[in-house]
Amino acid sequence: MSTVLPSAIPLTGLAGLKQNWRSDLLSGFLVFLIALPLCLGISMASGFPPSAGIITAIIGGILVSRINGSFMTINGPAAGLIVVVLGAVQELGEGDPMAGYRYALAAIVVASVIQILLGVFKAGRLSSFFPASVVHGMLAAIGIIIMAKQIHVMLGVAPEKGSSLLSTIAQIPHSLVNLNPEIAIIGLTGLAILIFWSVIKNPTLKMVPAPLLVVLSGIALARYFDLEHQHMYLFLPDAHFLPHHEETVGPAFLVAISEDFMSSFYFPDFSKIATLEFWEAVVAISLVGSLESLLSAIAVDKLDPYKRHSKLDRDLTAVGVGNLVAGMVGGLPMIAEIVRSSANVNNGAKTQWANFFHGAFLLLFVVLFPRLIHSIPLAALASLLVFTGFRLASPKTFAQVMGIGKEQLFIFLATIIGVLATDLLIGVAIGILVEFLIHMLSGVRLNNLFRIYFAIEKKQDEKNNDTYIINLVGAAIFSNFIRLKADLAALEKGKTVVFQLNNTFLLDHTVMEFLHDFQHNYEEQAGRCIFIGMEYLDTYSRHPLAARRMKPDHMSRRKSDQRGL
Repeated sequence: MSTVLPSAIPLTGLAGLKQNWRSDLLSGFLVFLIALPLCLGISMASGFPPSAGIITAIIGGILVSRINGSFMTINGPAAGLIVVVLGAVQELGEGDPMAGYRYALAAIVVASVIQILLGVFKAGRLSSFFPASVVHGMLAAIGIIIMAKQIHVMLGVAPEKGSSLLSTIAQIPHSLVNLNPEIAIIGLTGLAILIFWSVIKNPTLKMVPAPLLVVLSGIALARYFDLEHQHMYLFLPDAHFLPHHEETVGPAFLVAISEDFMSSFYFPDFSKIATLEFWEAVVAISLVGSLESLLSAIAVDKLDPYKRHSKLDRDLTAVGVGNLVAGMVGGLPMIAEIVRSSANVNNGAKTQWANFFHGAFLLLFVVLFPRLIHSIPLAALASLLVFTGFRLASPKTFAQVMGIGKEQLFIFLATIIGVLATDLLIGVAIGILVEFLIHMLSGVRLNNLFRIYFAIEKKQDEKNNDTYIINLVGAAIFSNFIRLKADLAALEKGKTVVFQLNNTFLLDHTVMEFLHDFQHNYEEQAGRCIFIGMEYLDTYSRHPLAARRMKPDHMSRRKSDQRGL
């Protein structure tokens, strides 16, 4: 068990800046190199102007870093919100991208108010209501959608306008056959760099951010192909045995951004606030944004070498404030972003000043070097998003969920299919309903679905040491364990906590994950956790955090004992 001495924990505020500015400045610069291309790519994939993502990251760095409740997270636009924001632009704009953009900004502003209220009223714990497999399924579906849309951009081919998602996926073979050679070379080169960089082990090479290499190679190839000027390109005109391509290439395949950064600001249009479509966008943005941000902050806490824990409600409030400002001036919604935050930890950051510096570097860059941003090809950014989408929906993710249990894979797949066939909110609802159905078929009673039965008793041993006995009865599942989570969080630190599970009927995967994390965190603070009665529970798979159900023989014995009484 590793512990960190209090004297070794970095200071915060201005004292933390004075103490750690060198490490935080370096990490902020390296994260800025990763963030710049991702902000541009996520903006355009979301139907927003390229500068919108940079505006958000600047606000997330300079403003949110000063008021949030975490230590190592980087705030900015995320791939997980592309589907939600693009859907809002298309649905609200009804074919007018600029109008849809301004309506979506209004939806972001209203969603941010909801996020602030959730944080103020300490509703961050409600993120626990969403089962782990449903969340993974939602993210995997988002990854599939991102890949389906961005592959066409990477190849330099536009799918048919107004195509449905399934039609867009079906058109991928056509785009592969009819790719624009120059653009496809740029996109596929970027994808090859990302794949190669993901498998190399050399720590020195790993110091160079792969997105930076993708952008630099893209700029170099764009110069070579002279994309600054409109021209025709004949691909193998003399090879009669191969397809003959005659393509038009030019500045349309480069990032279009104003040289005057002040002209990048746009203001929201609230004229559709009374429509159902507007409120669907608000709910989707606030739900997905809040959920992703909270999950990312929890994940980054596990990476923090100093074992600090984020104040999740304060963090959610700060993200809401950042989104309010971003929505008012033309930015995308932000979250605590996991990829950039992980890089921040790996780069040796100590405090939230690294987030601040990353935002400051972005601001300086867009003010001083807008022409350089214009020279970045869209295909290079698309390759970044295709790779990001693949990581969200990789075969490894499917295998990991399968390893937890077949029922988790079924919930995971039901969520993916639901999102792809309908929309994000309905797909998540389908995943939750499927898990409810599985629990009911497993024998969980209706009155146990939303209510948990447990008792906490404080005892003293012969040495007058305090021990908390947690007697858990019936089922503890994703939809009912929030009260247990709150009561456990209030326990005095450094004591012995005994979980009595002899009368526990079911522990689902979400609760098993929570108990594992609680044990890890409590024991790091000089406490001790003991689980009694696990031997009476059957696991759904060999995974240590698989769902567990009371063994039939133990259930029969309990029933006969009750009849004897």
